[in-house]
Amino acid sequence: MNGEQDSKAAAAPLPAEADVVIIGGGVVGVSAALFLAERGIATVLCEKGRIAGEQSSRNWGWIRKMGRDARELPLMIESARLWGRLAPQLGEEIGYGVRGATYLAETEAELAPHIAWLDQVKSFQLDTTLLSAAEAARLLGRDDRRFEGALHTPSDATAEPALAVPALARYAARRGATILENCAVRLVERSAGKVTSVVTERGEIACKTVILAGGVWSRTFLENLGLSFPQLAVKSSVLRTTPAPEITPGALGATRASVRRRLDGGYTIARSGAAEFQLIPAAFRHFGAFLPILRSRWRIMTIKAGPDFFGPLGSTRWKADETSPFERVRVFDPVPDRRLLDDVMESARKLHPQLAEVKPVQTWGGMIDVMPDEIPVIDTPPGWDGLLVATGLSGHGFGIGPGVGLLAAQLVAGEAPLIDPAPFAWSRFTRRNAA
Repeated sequence: MNGEQDSKAAAAPLPAEADVVIIGGGVVGVSAALFLAERGIATVLCEKGRIAGEQSSRNWGWIRKMGRDARELPLMIESARLWGRLAPQLGEEIGYGVRGATYLAETEAELAPHIAWLDQVKSFQLDTTLLSAAEAARLLGRDDRRFEGALHTPSDATAEPALAVPALARYAARRGATILENCAVRLVERSAGKVTSVVTERGEIACKTVILAGGVWSRTFLENLGLSFPQLAVKSSVLRTTPAPEITPGALGATRASVRRRLDGGYTIARSGAAEFQLIPAAFRHFGAFLPILRSRWRIMTIKAGPDFFGPLGSTRWKADETSPFERVRVFDPVPDRRLLDDVMESARKLHPQLAEVKPVQTWGGMIDVMPDEIPVIDTPPGWDGLLVATGLSGHGFGIGPGVGLLAAQLVAGEAPLIDPAPFAWSRFTRRNAA
């Protein structure tokens, strides 16, 4: 949010009660607030800092079905439809467009997993196709056959995250949701196993339902309630460039550098999977669950021990009348890995001649909430009637966020869900532990 609406959101009085309180002002929380408000359900969204201040404005801006885990695809297909419906309703430019997405492969080894994925998801009847070396070259407007082939999905889309999520929040407010910035929720209170209220830094809000959409902060919040949740954080580094000639209108992925043309004519550039795994107390508790991710990405993922061990995502407890970590860190703004980004920028220039003269003008870091199987949890913890957790989007959250928000809204409203929510069950981790 910005300007006059910013100050109004921050200064809005705290409601004494609501039907639903949402914790977290990222794409999931904002989307859930919008869909609940559309249903006439009194909804208050509490954001500890500013709307989309963290990963929801720091991601790549891809809205893709391509490459998704098959368990996510039904929800992602619905989410893509929601983006297409919502974008023209917002009354603001968010850079949304169906421009296609392409995964480029420099070698047969890089192309193989794309071929395997296409075979795994053929029942979904996507418009994804496998491009030959010649077809990939034509798509890129070149004739050097630099790439062995590509996976291409014409119906995938892109948007500007820093514009889109705040615009969704303003639209949700116009539809009747109360959006509170700089208002951290400290605790969820319950009686006889049922939610009764939330305690914020500004006072208490009586409610029967809470949606926790806290992103990377969700595990910390849940641990303070006595709930063990195997979610960890990885740091991703991203850059944007000066304006440059168009390669293609859509998003281009490659092992060494992925690029998306921006509304301002520049590019958002990053490296898929290259992240910094933060060693904090929770990392040791849940290390076994995350070993498969670490083993599969050991060449591109850095494990780092440092001051973050005692930082805001570390081990901490607080009471309703005590300052929470969410008030100490309103917006988590991690330092990007500049050495990595220098290498990614150089790789992008080598992959795409149109970027030969481009310069980086901004770099940033973002904290991604990751689950052991890299798909979200959208479910109620055992013994917490009225608390729905919607988190752990594992770096896939911007595109699928509206779908997750709608599913969360439907579950708390008692409606038939748009897709089967079973793949996103909390119990999948308890079952694994029991085994």
